[in-house]
Formats: sequence, C-alpha cells, structure tokens
Amino acid sequence: MIGRLGRAVVGAATALAAMTGGAAAQTQLKVMVFPSFTNLALFAAQAQGFFAKHGLAVELLNTPNSEVLREGLAKGDHQIVHAAVDNAVAMAEVAKLNVAVILGGDSGLNALYAQPEIKSYEDLRGKTVIVDAPDTAFALLLYKMLDVKGLKKGSYDIKPIGGTPLRIEAMLTDKSLAASMLNPPFSIRGERAGLKSLGQAVDVTGPYQSGSAWVMRPWGEAHGDILIKYIQAYVEGLRWGLTPGNREAANALLAERLKLPSDIVAATYDMAKDPVRGFAVDAKFDLEGFRNVLKLRAEILGQWGGQAPPPDKYLDFSYYQRALAGL
Repeated sequence: MIGRLGRAVVGAATALAAMTGGAAAQTQLKVMVFPSFTNLALFAAQAQGFFAKHGLAVELLNTPNSEVLREGLAKGDHQIVHAAVDNAVAMAEVAKLNVAVILGGDSGLNALYAQPEIKSYEDLRGKTVIVDAPDTAFALLLYKMLDVKGLKKGSYDIKPIGGTPLRIEAMLTDKSLAASMLNPPFSIRGERAGLKSLGQAVDVTGPYQSGSAWVMRPWGEAHGDILIKYIQAYVEGLRWGLTPGNREAANALLAERLKLPSDIVAATYDMAKDPVRGFAVDAKFDLEGFRNVLKLRAEILGQWGGQAPPPDKYLDFSYYQRALAGL
C-alpha cells in the first residue's frame, strides 16, 4: 500500500510528466512554405539555433502549390504558413475560414518573364500564361500587369501549374507556355536560360505586400506565447541573415537549402536585401501594399462589390508587437 507521502510523490511525478509532455507537444511546430529565398529567416533561425533558444522545434515543409498550403493549415496538418498574403485573404473570403495574418515579409520581387520570342505584351495575345492558382496572389499581379498594358482577361489562356519552381521548369521545357510571374532565384535562372523580363510587378501595379505569415485565428489565440517566441526567433534569424558580416554564411545556407548554384544565390541575396523591394526590416507588414492586394481582388475578381474592405479584419499584430518588445 502506498502511503500519503508516496501518493504525493507519485502524483507530483505524474503531473511533471504531463507538463513536460504537454510542453514538448506545444513546442513542436510544423511550418509550410514555398521553396524560396524568402525563407532565409527560417533557415537562419534553424541553423543558428534561434528557434531552439526559444524552446521551439520547427519542421519546415515545402508545398507544391497554394491549395495544399491553405487546406493543410485549415485541417491542422501544419500550424503556421508563410506565403503571399493574398492566399490568407482567399482563405477568409472564399473558404470562409477564420485566419489571422501575424507577420510581414517582402514585396515578392516579382517580374513577368516570357519566352525569348515574346517581344512585347501584345505578343502574349492568344498565348498561354501559367500561374500557381488562377484566383490568388501572383496570378492577380499577372492579370493586372497585362490589363494595364492593354491585354484584358480572355485575350490569353491561363494554365495553373503550381509554385514558382514548377513554373520555371515548365517554361524551360515547354515553349508553348509563353509567360509567368517569377521571382528570384528562379527568375535569375530563367533569365540566364534565355527568358525575357517584361518588367517588375511593383513598377506597374504599385506597392505590394507579398510574403507574410498567418495562422488559424483560434489556434493563435490558444498558443499566443508560442507565436510570440516563434516571431522572436524569426526576426532574429532575419537580422542575422541581413547582417553584412554574415553575407557569405547566409548565401551558403541558401545555396544548401535551395540546392542552387552559389552565383545565383549571391545575386538573389543582393536583390533581397533591398529594404524597399526585398525583405522588410524586422519583417514589418506593409499596410499600403496590402491595401493594394485587396484592391486587386476587388477589381479583378469582383469581390466585395468591387470595393475593397478595410484591411484590419484579416490582421492581428498583437503577437508581433509583443515579440519585438521582448527582443
């Protein structure tokens, strides 16, 4: 028979085991991303131990397309995603899911690339352009660029292919695929293989909030402390990656993780460190760029009766503000 002290010891041990197991379960995070230079902060936070310092074990998952990323987040297959913020809007407005954007990132560095024989926008009339998904993010940028240059939807064909790595491979192997939005390092590779830039998206459409992170809002509310630690580690990773003295190490990390030649990675890094077109300082969210994202959806997809809604309904920067205050 176990006495009172024995029962107390057993009870305490059981409680400690439960707490330890619970903490371990909470600190395991699955984060889904597109394979891109925009993941520098995540790579650095893993490699430099910033996640571990904050008690987090982060598994990075590459997505083939935005549907897998969005559906997996909704089902709880992963807890955090990093991608073009327009995908978060699509989750909220099309799928009617309760999401919260928690972090900024970058403008995307997107440009419209075409096959070598395409000499002008007009040459795309009647041709096939390829996108990730036809109703989100960079596809809308593509439609807007073509519209500004005189090509209305319907004057070209649209083919969904998947994320940027899949689109660059498709364009290089199938010359009938006339154009697509590309960003570095894939745009650099495409240009060296003969693809032709028809211009940077932001030069045609104006400011654009691209990369961001978001979660299912109920999950975030239940795991606020974990989100704060995650954001702190992310910002520390970004700061490390953009420190001039770490340029060589950051390039080596990108080359290793993205499986790309060092010269392409170096060119990508030099573009991405631009605080206007590339990485935002401390991953700050560009509210004006996001208003433009909403405006594009209203204009091109006809949502909200053509009038973009206030951006606040999609955003929750309370975690970000508390994270930065603690750094």
